Parts: sequence; structure tokens; C-alpha cells
Amino acid sequence: MGAVTPEPVRAAYGSHAAQFGELYRPRDARHDGVVVVVHGGFWRAAYDLDLGRPLAADLAGHGFTAWNIEYRRVGDGGGWPATSDDVAAAIDHLAELDVDSTRAVAVGHSAGGQLAVWAAGRADARVPLAAAVSQAGVLDLNAAFRERLSNGAVAEFLGGTPEDVPRRYREADPLAAAPPAAPVLCVHAPADDTVPVAQSRAYVAAAPGRAVLHEVPGDHFTVIDPHDASWHVVREALPALLAGRLPG
Repeated sequence: MGAVTPEPVRAAYGSHAAQFGELYRPRDARHDGVVVVVHGGFWRAAYDLDLGRPLAADLAGHGFTAWNIEYRRVGDGGGWPATSDDVAAAIDHLAELDVDSTRAVAVGHSAGGQLAVWAAGRADARVPLAAAVSQAGVLDLNAAFRERLSNGAVAEFLGGTPEDVPRRYREADPLAAAPPAAPVLCVHAPADDTVPVAQSRAYVAAAPGRAVLHEVPGDHFTVIDPHDASWHVVREALPALLAGRLPG
């Protein structure tokens, strides 16, 4: 059990109502750096940072500073590139907060996994990421489009098909950018029937030595249950990831 932590502090990184994050500080700071929590929901406005709150609170309870971010989603001013611009801006805003922004890791679930891994590859980041964690992430956008994951969510997010907007697919697709500049830990359940584990397997196969996959029991949402062993895999890997290393 982690310690009881103070209430998070909300901070805006832009003028839109969705451009904010919640900063969780541990009572007992045992780890340098910041863990950025990027929620999923197939990039749609129906889902928000409520999904990331249990993980952020658990991280603070175990000595990590956590930044649970919101961003514009499809249906609320989002889509490509607004959504990715927001994630980049939210991460870079760490430099304006009273935190150790010299070490940062992004942890993203589902569509948040795509955003976290994409963000780790930014070349012009004010706050570069030391590593990324993909929890049941959508890491192969072309396959996700072909398989019509969540009733065509990828085409909604990118504004068209791979034939319509090929540059957007190239720019947004983690698989297209593999191998990554920063190490990536993938955690995925083979029984996941929302985002197939083939997404993570394909990504790791394209990034030998730079990405690793832990296949875990459960389903699409088990990996964001702070009481589940699959989350403990992530939490225990974070000290190495904050140092820019895959866990040994």
C-alpha cells in the first residue's frame, strides 16, 4: 500500500478548457523526475483524465511525482495534430512547474500509449522523455485502421484513411518511427479484445533492444488497475526508465 497523498494541484498549460493537468506530489519523494500519465479512450472526448487518476495517486503514494494530463480530443477540438500538440505542450509545461523536469517518463494506456510513444520521439522537446510505457497501446495505426478498432477511431483521429492522409499516418504512427530514440516498455494482455496484443508485438519486433513487451493476464483495462500485478510491472520498472534504461 502506498502512503496517503495530498490532493493534486490543477495547472493549465493552455487556454482551452481541456489544456490542463493535475500534479500529484508524494509526501515521501523517493524518486527523481516526473511520470506523465496519458489517458486513453481512442482519442475521443467521451473519455477524460479520470481514467488516469488512480494510477497518478498510486504513483504519488509510492514516492513518484505524477502529472496526469488532459488534452483536446476528437469531438472537443482535438484530432491530429491538435491532440498531439497538446500532449507535447503538457509535457513541456513541466519546465514551468516546481518539479524535477530533467527526468520524465510518459505512461499511456490504449490511445494514450500511441501518444506517449509518439511524444518520446519528439526531436524538439523542451522536456525530452527518458522513456515511454505503452499499456495496451495502439502502436500500429495502419493495422488499427484496417481492423477498424473502436469502429474506425483511427480515421476519426487522423481525419481520413491512409490513402487520404498518408503523411499523418507516417507522422503519428509509432511503428513507422521504430526503433525509438527512447526506450519503450510495452505491457499488454493477450486476451485483450479491444486493442489486440499484435499491436505491441509488431512494435517490439521492429525495435529490437529498444523496446520490450511484458505479456500479462487480464484484459484491456486490467493494466490500469493500480491493484493488479500488471501495473506493478510498470511501477517497478519506472526507476530504470527514468534513468533512460529498460528494466533489467
